[in-house]
Amino acid sequence: MLQRILTKEQNLILAAEREWLNKLQVALVKFEVAEEQEQILARSIQQLDELFLLVIVGEFNSGKSSFINALLGAKILAEGVTPTTRHIQLLKYGPEVGTTTGTTALATLTAPVELLREINIVDTPGTNAIHREHEALTREFVPRSDMVLFITSADRPFTESERQFLERIRAWGKKVALIINKIDILETEEEIEQIVDFVTANAQTLLGFSPQIFPISARQALRAKEQANAELQAASRFDALEESITATLDETERLRLKLQNPIGVGRRLIAETVQVISDRLGLLAADVQVIREIEEQLAIYEQEMKQDFRYRLADVDNTLHAFEQRGMNYFDETLRLARLFDLLNKRQLQEEFKHKVVANIPQVIEEQVTEIIDWLVAHDLRQWEAVMEHISERRQKHAPHIVGRVGGSFRYDRDHLLATVGNAARLTLETYDQTAEANQISIALQLAVAETALVEISALGLGALLTTLFTTTALDLTGILAAGALAALGLFVIPARRRKVKRELREKIETMRQELMGALTKQFDRELQRSLRHIREAIAPYTRFVRAERDKLNSTQNGLEEIEERLAELEMQIREISS
Repeated sequence: MLQRILTKEQNLILAAEREWLNKLQVALVKFEVAEEQEQILARSIQQLDELFLLVIVGEFNSGKSSFINALLGAKILAEGVTPTTRHIQLLKYGPEVGTTTGTTALATLTAPVELLREINIVDTPGTNAIHREHEALTREFVPRSDMVLFITSADRPFTESERQFLERIRAWGKKVALIINKIDILETEEEIEQIVDFVTANAQTLLGFSPQIFPISARQALRAKEQANAELQAASRFDALEESITATLDETERLRLKLQNPIGVGRRLIAETVQVISDRLGLLAADVQVIREIEEQLAIYEQEMKQDFRYRLADVDNTLHAFEQRGMNYFDETLRLARLFDLLNKRQLQEEFKHKVVANIPQVIEEQVTEIIDWLVAHDLRQWEAVMEHISERRQKHAPHIVGRVGGSFRYDRDHLLATVGNAARLTLETYDQTAEANQISIALQLAVAETALVEISALGLGALLTTLFTTTALDLTGILAAGALAALGLFVIPARRRKVKRELREKIETMRQELMGALTKQFDRELQRSLRHIREAIAPYTRFVRAERDKLNSTQNGLEEIEERLAELEMQIREISS
C-alpha cells in the first residue's frame, strides 16, 4: 500500500529499510532473543504495509473514548465512568458501524468516517486497568504505533501509572502529543494554565523533550459537533488540536513517521540486545581470566614439577655414583696377585660382587623411585583439587550476577557446564585411588626400564629388575676371569686388566645411568603430560563454551552495530523527505 504513493527515491529508502530490518530479524533470531521482542519487530515491519496507526493511551476514565468520538465526530465508542474499553479496539473505515472480535484481546470496529480512510486509530484499555493482561497488551501495542496521543485528565494529571507508561513510550522513541482532557471541570483560565505548566514540566523530565500539549474538553467538542454549536466548539479548544493533527498527519509527515517507526523499534531492540551482549561479555571476560589463570597455574605446576623431579633424580644419580665407587674399590681390592686363586673362582667372584658392590643398591633406587611416584601422584591430586576449587569458586561467586535468559540459553549452558565440570571433578577426586595410580605408574616405569635394557621382566618388581640388570646384563665379569687365567704371563697383566675392567665398569655404569635416567625422565614426562591432559580434558567443555560464546557475542555485536549504523543513516534520509 505504501509503495503506491512513494517516489522512486522514497521506494529506494523503503527497500533499504526492509533489507536492514530483515537482517536485524535474522540476527535477533540467531541470538535467541525473547519471542516477544521478535514479534515486536515483525509487527513493526508489517506496519509498513498498513495505514498510519494512531494509538490513544491513558488511564481509564481519562476520557479516551470520548476523545476518539469527538475526533470522529460521532459517538461510535461507548463512554462511562467505569472501564468501558476491555479490548484493544482497532478503528478502520467501513461502509457502516460494526464490530468484529478477532481475539479475546482485540476487537475491530468499522465506521464510515473519512478520517479513517487515511489512518487507523487504536483505543486501548487504561494504563491502570483492573485487568492487568489488558494493560500489558497496551504496553505491547505501543511499539506498533506511528504516533501516540497520550490523554491525561485535568482532575488528576500525571498520575504514577501515567508517569511509568510515558517512560516506556520514551524508550520506543515515538512521536507523542499530550492531551489534557476535561478542562470543562476547571473554573478559571488560571487553573488551566497551572495544569498545563505542571504537565509541561513533567513531560520534559520524562520524555527528554517538550511535546505538544493540548488542553481540551472532548465532551464539549462532541456535543458542539452534534449541535453545530460554534460557541461550544470554541470553549472545547478542540480546533487547535484538530488543526495540529491535520498538519502533523499530512501525507508527507505520515510517510516520515511511518518509515521512522520500524527504525526506532529496531534501534531500541539493538540497544537492548547490545547491552545484553555487553553484560555477557563482561561476565565471560572473567571466565576467560579464569581459564588464563588455570593455564598459568598448569604451566607453573609443570615447570615446578620438572624442577623438583631433577632434584629427586639427583638422589638416584648419587646412588649410582656410590655404586660406581664401590665397584672401583672392589676391583682395587680384588684384582691383586695376592688373590690370584680367588680370581679363578667365577661363582665366588660373582657372589662377592653382588654382595659388596650391588648390595642394596636396587632396593635403594626402588625406594627412591617409589618416593618419586608417590610425590607425583600426590601433586597430581593436589593440582586437580586446586583447579576444580578455582572453577567452583568462580561459579559460586558470579552465579547471582549471571545474565538471565533473554530468549537464549546462555545462563543454562554456562551453569550446566560449570556444574558438569564440578561434578566430574568431584567424582574423579572421590574415586582417585592413590595406591592404584602409583602402582600403574610403577608398572609403566618397569616396562620402560625393561624395554630400555631389553630385559624380560615377567612378574619382577623394579628392585628385582634392577638387581638383574646390575649383576648380569650390565656387568659382564668374564673379563675378570680371563685376567686370572692370564696371570702367569707376568706381574703387569693384572694391573693392566684392573685398569681396563675399571674403565669398562665406568662405561657400563654410565650407560646404565643414562638408560635408567632416560627411562625415568621419559616416563615422568609422560605421566606429567597425562596429568595435565586429564585436567584440560575435564574443563574442555567449559573452555570451549567460553571461547565459542565470546566469538559468537563479538560477531553478533559487530553485526548489530553495522545494522544500527545503516538504520541511523536511513533515519537521516527519512527526515529529509520533502513533500
